[in-house]
Amino acid sequence: MTGRTFAVLSPFVGGDYYGAIVAGVNAAAARHGDSVVAIQTLDPGSHSADHSGLPDFHRPVAWAHVAGLIILPGAVHDEYALAARRAGKPVVLIGHEVDGDCSSVVADNRSGVREAVAHLITHGHERIAFAGNLSHYDVRERYEGYREALHGHDLPPRADLLFDLRDNHETGGEDVADALVQAGMPATAIVLGTDRNAIGLFRRLTAAGYELPRELAVVGFDDIPDGMYLYPALSTVRQPLDHVGAAAHALAREMADDPTTVRQVRGVPTVFVRRDSCGCPSDGLPVSEPHTRELFADVQYLQTTLNIQYELSIELLGAHGDREPRELSWLGRTTAVGGCLGLWSGSADDAVATPDADVELDIVGEFRPGGVTPGDVGASMPVSQFPPQSLFDVADGSPDEVVFVVPVKSDSRDWGLLAAVGRIQASTPPGREMMNHSGSLLATALDHVTMVQALREQEERLRNAALHDYLTGLPNRVLLADRLRQAGLRVARQPSHRFAVLLLDLDGFKAVNDSFGHAAGDELLVEVAARLTGLLRESDTVARLGGDEFVILLDGVTVPDGPQAVCDAIRDALTKPFVIDGRDVHVGVSIGVALSATGASDPDHLLREADAAMYRVKSAARDVPAS
Repeated sequence: MTGRTFAVLSPFVGGDYYGAIVAGVNAAAARHGDSVVAIQTLDPGSHSADHSGLPDFHRPVAWAHVAGLIILPGAVHDEYALAARRAGKPVVLIGHEVDGDCSSVVADNRSGVREAVAHLITHGHERIAFAGNLSHYDVRERYEGYREALHGHDLPPRADLLFDLRDNHETGGEDVADALVQAGMPATAIVLGTDRNAIGLFRRLTAAGYELPRELAVVGFDDIPDGMYLYPALSTVRQPLDHVGAAAHALAREMADDPTTVRQVRGVPTVFVRRDSCGCPSDGLPVSEPHTRELFADVQYLQTTLNIQYELSIELLGAHGDREPRELSWLGRTTAVGGCLGLWSGSADDAVATPDADVELDIVGEFRPGGVTPGDVGASMPVSQFPPQSLFDVADGSPDEVVFVVPVKSDSRDWGLLAAVGRIQASTPPGREMMNHSGSLLATALDHVTMVQALREQEERLRNAALHDYLTGLPNRVLLADRLRQAGLRVARQPSHRFAVLLLDLDGFKAVNDSFGHAAGDELLVEVAARLTGLLRESDTVARLGGDEFVILLDGVTVPDGPQAVCDAIRDALTKPFVIDGRDVHVGVSIGVALSATGASDPDHLLREADAAMYRVKSAARDVPAS
């Protein structure tokens, strides 16, 4: 029982290819007391690994936890693997090799294809085509096996019977079917790079009226379950992905035990599986009670998966008020037994992503089925330490359950990483598993929450701008009118209630503008607003009408001389010098006062009364002879 953890980096962490390898690694790890963290390197929601290209994945995720890395085809750039080796981590590549100190495990793609071509030749075929996505190392190896088999039977490969496909999926098979039809069906048999290529070819040719295998014998590669149920059943080459995963784990363990282990490449044999599409007589479908029960369990699993995907979509994208997706309660809709969400700290999502950039994650959400979480929320940690150890403790070491990590990323923002403990999904097409779906939906939900919050903030800013003076931030004429109306209504309900309106006009403000400029005048108005606000109660209102005019609503006048006391305090505050641009500036103030009447009060009338009173004060001041 070594108790070590190994990271498996893969474009997707599920599906009948990637998921099957992850399952093989994990089963071998469980047998030796080890554990696995499966890390998705493609952005969530990616359609396929072929169409998405090599992922732009550079973070040293979980490096502090793991004893070694196992890297699947198309998962990362070569530099990532080499950086891990420089950091002292054993690295095992599956299905490909790189220059450097990294070992590899490869399926012996050539042997199974050689056996398949030899079998087709025994059926009398000489015009045998090959079609596959030759940008992939393992498909190029299958092509070399095809060439070797032809040469071994004195059949030179023909350039017109080689088809380089755009992907490893059904669409690639449809393309070669169209090309064969357009060329007048120059081949009598064909070997395809993958079973999914073969399935696409089957569909296109049978739809066009061709009879398989009489008019074209077909052999695929991978032995996925879908091929067995084609009509005719697909002959294929089986690469035992569970054995590939187990071999990768064994090699990684050896390198972890002995860091001096030299670079090596280990092969896993492949074998030709004869069925109907190569031209052999049909043996029928394998029908037995155990097999039927297994198929029924697969159907139930598929239904459960569909239900989970549906409920996830409703939970994360539906209208649920203020429910916060980062809290991860929605993981309760899935089969996950634990979860953790880390968002990039500060500007870490904009930082240059390299294996050496061990940026921080803020833990913002966690999930356990019983609701009792370990309390990691609020903590921060380097990405090399994510997921936290508490999540690894949840995994029970079973051969079909691992810790998954997927990016949470949308077209507009890289949010962080989602980790969960759950079951490996090895029977769905790649990219259709729960973790890929969850990462994509969560990123969309976070985008939505952020957008709604931004709209609300913008709405508040617009509302604030409509009700407040742009310069001083004080209530403007509109908001003042509403406050006066509310005060008037209160007087109507409570006849004993009193309020007063004070209208202020600065004396000498024009001279400040003329002498020091409008910028200085604006600064003076801001300072005046601050002094007035500091004099009043929370229940009072000070507003700017425009220019150098201010209005004060004293709501709740309890003593007759209350307004006069406020006027005295205002004069005392505003006649003290203001320091504007390092200069002392002096202004005066004229104040008009109007008090509400018993039982009723018209705010507009009071405002006019205060305005008239203010002008009387100004006139009286002008009539006073200078001393």
